[in-house]
Amino acid sequence: MKFAKTVLTTSLLAFSMTAFAADEMATPEEAQAMSEAAAVLVNEKGDAAAFEEFSKEGGDFLKKDLYVFCMDLEGKMLSHAKKPALVGKNLLDYDKYGDKLFVDMIEVAKNEEGKGWVDYKWPRPGSEEITEKTSYVMKNEKDFFCGVGAYKPEEKAAESK
Repeated sequence: MKFAKTVLTTSLLAFSMTAFAADEMATPEEAQAMSEAAAVLVNEKGDAAAFEEFSKEGGDFLKKDLYVFCMDLEGKMLSHAKKPALVGKNLLDYDKYGDKLFVDMIEVAKNEEGKGWVDYKWPRPGSEEITEKTSYVMKNEKDFFCGVGAYKPEEKAAESK
């Protein structure tokens, strides 16, 4: 009986930790909404004020696993809320996981609408597992784009393989 309680307790704990982790992961819809809000902020306040806001802990642009990154149309990172060391670097040739994701993002930003989704592979937070991720990128009035990425739900990622 003691063994059964231990197994049950361990199972419930593992399940609750998985459920908590899933709750901490944002949806693609939340990523799109944040990307759209980032474009509005850049248009209204300018890039310097927006970049500062994007990296403010406890602000509106750092939620769950979401953050904003901004890039010019030549591939230079202008702002990155989680990896500021990337700012100023040209990432056009970046291809660590089999995708030229920044080339694809620039193509989307240059399209007629200036916005859209880019799918690519990226490691899950806290893991080495490479999985499906998607970023919503949107060009602003300053002629660069900002994007926000979200991991695809695992059942959808498995279907796309």
